[in-house]
Amino acid sequence: MKRLAVVLALILVAALPLPAEATGKPYVADPETKIHVMGEWAHPDDDTSIIGPCGVWHQRYGVKCGVIMVTRGEGGGNAVGTELGPDLGLRRENEDRVAHYRSGTVDIFNLDRIDFFYNQSAPLTQYFWDEEETLRRVTRVIRETQPEIYIGFTPTLAAGHGNHQQAGRLIWEGVLAAADPTRFPEQLQGPHALSTWQVKKVFSGGSTAGTGGTTSAPNCTTGFTPTGQDTVAGVWTGYESPYKWPAGNLQGRPAGSAKIWQQVADEGRAAYPTQSRVMFKGTSAPACPRFAMTQSFVPFQPNTSPSAGLDEAILFGATRPDPGGLPLGTLQYLTFSRFYNVAGEPFEATVHLRAPQGKLARGNVQLSVPPGWTTDGPKPVPARSSAQVTFTVTAAADAPVDRNAKIAATYSTKEASGYTDNVVRIASAAEGRFQRWGNWQEYDEWLATTAPQANRLGRSPAIQSMAVGSTIDVPVVVHNWSAQPRSGAVSLDLPANFTVDAQSKPYDVQPGADTTLTFKLTNTDDSLPATQNVSIPIRTATGSETLTLTLVPTTIVPQAAPVVDGKAEPGEYPGPTLDLGRIWQGANNCTGVDDCGVSATGDGNSAKVSWSGDALYFFIHVRDDYQSYAVTPAECVGHWQADSVEILLDPRGTASQALMDTANTFKLGIFPFSQSGGPCWSRDADNHQGYSSGELDTGNAPGVQVASTAQWVGSNETTVPHAYAGGGYDLEVKIPLATLPAAVDPTRLGLNITPYDNDDTSAAGTTTLRHIDQSTRLGWSALGSVQSDPYRWGLATLPGYTPPADRPTTPSPPNVSSPNLNGALSPQTIAQSARNGVPISGRVPTTDLKILSAALGRSSVDISTRSAGTGTARAFLTTGLIDAIPVWTTSCSPAADPPPDYGLTPCAVTDGGTPPWSPDMSGHVVEEAGRQLTPGIDRWSIPLTPAQRAELAADGRLLVSYETPQDEVQAFDVRLSGRR
Repeated sequence: MKRLAVVLALILVAALPLPAEATGKPYVADPETKIHVMGEWAHPDDDTSIIGPCGVWHQRYGVKCGVIMVTRGEGGGNAVGTELGPDLGLRRENEDRVAHYRSGTVDIFNLDRIDFFYNQSAPLTQYFWDEEETLRRVTRVIRETQPEIYIGFTPTLAAGHGNHQQAGRLIWEGVLAAADPTRFPEQLQGPHALSTWQVKKVFSGGSTAGTGGTTSAPNCTTGFTPTGQDTVAGVWTGYESPYKWPAGNLQGRPAGSAKIWQQVADEGRAAYPTQSRVMFKGTSAPACPRFAMTQSFVPFQPNTSPSAGLDEAILFGATRPDPGGLPLGTLQYLTFSRFYNVAGEPFEATVHLRAPQGKLARGNVQLSVPPGWTTDGPKPVPARSSAQVTFTVTAAADAPVDRNAKIAATYSTKEASGYTDNVVRIASAAEGRFQRWGNWQEYDEWLATTAPQANRLGRSPAIQSMAVGSTIDVPVVVHNWSAQPRSGAVSLDLPANFTVDAQSKPYDVQPGADTTLTFKLTNTDDSLPATQNVSIPIRTATGSETLTLTLVPTTIVPQAAPVVDGKAEPGEYPGPTLDLGRIWQGANNCTGVDDCGVSATGDGNSAKVSWSGDALYFFIHVRDDYQSYAVTPAECVGHWQADSVEILLDPRGTASQALMDTANTFKLGIFPFSQSGGPCWSRDADNHQGYSSGELDTGNAPGVQVASTAQWVGSNETTVPHAYAGGGYDLEVKIPLATLPAAVDPTRLGLNITPYDNDDTSAAGTTTLRHIDQSTRLGWSALGSVQSDPYRWGLATLPGYTPPADRPTTPSPPNVSSPNLNGALSPQTIAQSARNGVPISGRVPTTDLKILSAALGRSSVDISTRSAGTGTARAFLTTGLIDAIPVWTTSCSPAADPPPDYGLTPCAVTDGGTPPWSPDMSGHVVEEAGRQLTPGIDRWSIPLTPAQRAELAADGRLLVSYETPQDEVQAFDVRLSGRR
C-alpha cells in the first residue's frame, strides 16, 4: 500500500509543503476551469449538502462550486428502471447533475472508479479503486481547477460505508499531494504542465455541534458557539433564488414568486429516483447549513469574532480577503512537534507565514493557550517572503486527558492582523488501549503515516466480538507518552456474566515505548442477550477507554439428508432452531403484530440448518402479512428492495480480520416469488456478486437449489389483496460448499440469515407498488450494518464435516461482475471536459486528435479528423440541453416552469413519475458511433434517418471522446451546421 509520506508514529507533521511552481511560467486556471469550492464524495446523492450553500455563494459572492465524484453509483440497485452497471452509472450521473445544476455547480468530475457494494472497509475500497491511480486523478483535478476550499466526508470510520471513508481520505491525501512537487511529478512537466496547488481550507470530519445562531435570518451563524474545537461557518438558505414557482404548483405558492434556496436544495436532494428518492412536494423553511473546518492554511475568523457569523465567512482568507486586513493569498497556519502530549510537559508550536507576493509586513506573533498552560513570546516577524516562528508550550499539570486543546496564533502588523488555530490532544502519561485489529488498526496506521493532521478527528474506537459462552484474549497496549518511566496497572470493568483471569495486571514502561498485557475474558452465559453490544471500560491510573464487545450467537449444524421441496420433514433438520425475529433496521416500517417476523400466535421468523455430503441445507420460516413488489428477472438483484431473505456465509470466519469484509464471503439474496412465478436469487456484496438464477444467471452459484411456498398474488397493484396465504412463507435452500470462495473451517463458519420485509411501497397518490427500499431488516445476529460486518455474524460448527483436501483455504480474488462506466462513454462528461478543459476522469490529456470538419449532410454527419497516433474515437450526436435532463414528470406547464427548473415542481399529487431514460438519455442522444483511428487524416460518416436529421438540424451537437492506448483522453463539442 503506497502512502504519501512516512512520519514518526502519531507525530503531527511539522511543516506542510508550500506551493511550488513547475519550471517556466506557472499554470493558472482560466475562469472556465477555475473552481472556488470543491466537494468530494463517493456516490451521486452523497453530495447534496452543498446544493443550497453553493447556490447562495454563487448568486451572492460569485463563487463557483465543483464536485469530484469518485463513482457513479453503478453498484447499487435501480428503484425505477432496468439499467444496471454502466447504464445505471450514466443515469445516476445525470441525476446528480440535475440536483446541482441550478446552484451553479455544473462541473462534476467523475473519476470512473468502480462502485462495488456496501462495505465498511477503506482497505477493501482501496483494493477495488486502485488507490494510487485514484489519488493521481484527484490530484490532477485539484491542480487543474485550483480550488481554495475543499468540503466532503470525514475520513474516519464514523463515515460508515468504506467508500465514504476512502472518499474522505482522498480529501486529506489530495490536499497534501496537490501541494507536493514530489507527488505525481509528471503532471508538472511537458506540454500540459500544471503547477502544484495549495488548497486553503479543508472541511472534512469536523463537528458542527454548538449553541446559538439562527435559521430565520441572514448571517445565520452570528452568536453561534461550537461545543467542540472546530471553527464553524454557516450560510443562510432563506435568500430568494432566481427560480420561480410555476402556476398551479401543488404547494399553493404564488405563481412567479421566488423559491428560496432551501427549496431549491430540497428539490435537488430528492432528484435521485434510482436511489429510491421520491419527488419533493413540500415547502421548505430557511435553514443554516454549517461546515466545520479541520485544516486551514490561511487566516480566518474564529467563532468569537462577529465576522464569523456572516454568510460569507467560510470564504474569508480563501476567495475573499480576511477581515483582519492581511492581503488575500497570505498563508498562516500552525503546526506542532507532537500531537499527543502529556500534562506538565513541554512541546513546540510553529507558526508558518508566507506573503502572497513581496514580503511580509513587520510585526509579531503571539500564542493564546488554554488557562493554566504556559508559552513564551510574543516573537517578531521579519520583513521577508516567509517566516517560521517557534514557541515552547507547556500544558497545565491538571490538563484533562483524552481531549483536544486549542492553541491560537495571532500575527499582528501595524495595519492588519491574522488569526489561526489548531489543536493538540492531551493523552494519559501511560495510556492503555485495546490492541486494534482489522480496519481499526489500518485506520490508526493511516493517521500515523499519511495524514497526521486528521488525528484531531480522533483515532479508531475499540471494537471486538466474541461468541456467547466463549473465552477470548483481550490484549491491552500500554504506551508511555511522557518523558519519564511509568509504572502502574491496567484493569477491566466487567459487566454481568463476564469473568477475567486477573482483576488487574501491572506494567512498567519506558518513555516512548509500549508493552502489551493480555487478559483472558470469559462470557459465562451462552444465551444471546437482548442487547448484543456490551461495554467494558479499560482503565489505567490516569485514563480509560471503552471496549465495545459484540456478543454473537452460535449453533451446531448437524448432519442429515434433507430434500429441497419446501417442507421440513421429520429428521431433516434435527439441529437447534435459530431465531430470525430480531430487528436491526427499519422497525418503524412494521405495521402490526402480524408483520416483521412476529404474529399474534407467536409463530415468528426462524431457521434450521443441516449439512449433508458437501452442502448446507436451510429451512427458513418467515412471518409476513403483506406481499411486496414482485420482481422481474432483470430486477432479481438488490434484494433489499422487495421481500427477501439473505443467507450470509464466511467460510473461514476471518473475512473482517483479513480486511476484506464481505468480499471473502458468500451471500445469497432470495426473492420468495417473482413475476416469473417461482423464486429467484442472486449473490450480493460478496466474492462474486450478480445474477444467480433464471435467464440472467452468471454462473456464480452453481448447484444452489431453492424451493418456496410463496405464491405471487399476480399483481403489483395495491387494489388487489396482498396477504400471504398462511401469513408468510417457507424457503428451503441447498448451497453446495464448493460454491463458497474458500474451504469451510468446520470449527468456525461465519453464518447469518437476514429476512427483509417490504410492505406497501406505492408512492403517495398512486396504487402501484415500487421496487424500492422501505424494508424492515431482521436477522439471527441483528446489529446495524450487520450485512457488511462478518465479525458480527453468528458462528457455526459442523461436527463430522471435512472439506476436500484440495479445496483452497484462501478465498479467491473478488469479482464484482458489474463494471463501472468509462467517462469517454458519457455525453455529459465529454461536453464538460470540452468546455472546461479538465481531462475526462482526471486522466492524462492528449492533443493528438484534431477535428478538421464536422457537418450535417442530407443523410449523415460527415467528420474529418487528423490523428497523430492510434486511438479510439466515440461520437455522440445529441440534441437539446443535455447538461441536466429532467428526472421527473410533472403536470406543470413547461411555459410556466421553464428550463432549468422544469420537472422539479409538482402541480398534482400524481406527479413524480420518471420519464423514459434508456436507450437514448430521454431522447437526447440521436445516434452514436465508434471509430478506430490511425495516424493521418480520416474521413468518416454516421448515417442518419430523415427523422434523426431533422432533430439535429434544429439543435444538434457532435460530442467526441478520444482515448489512446496509453489511456490519454481528449474531448470535443462541435455545433453541427447543415449542408445545402
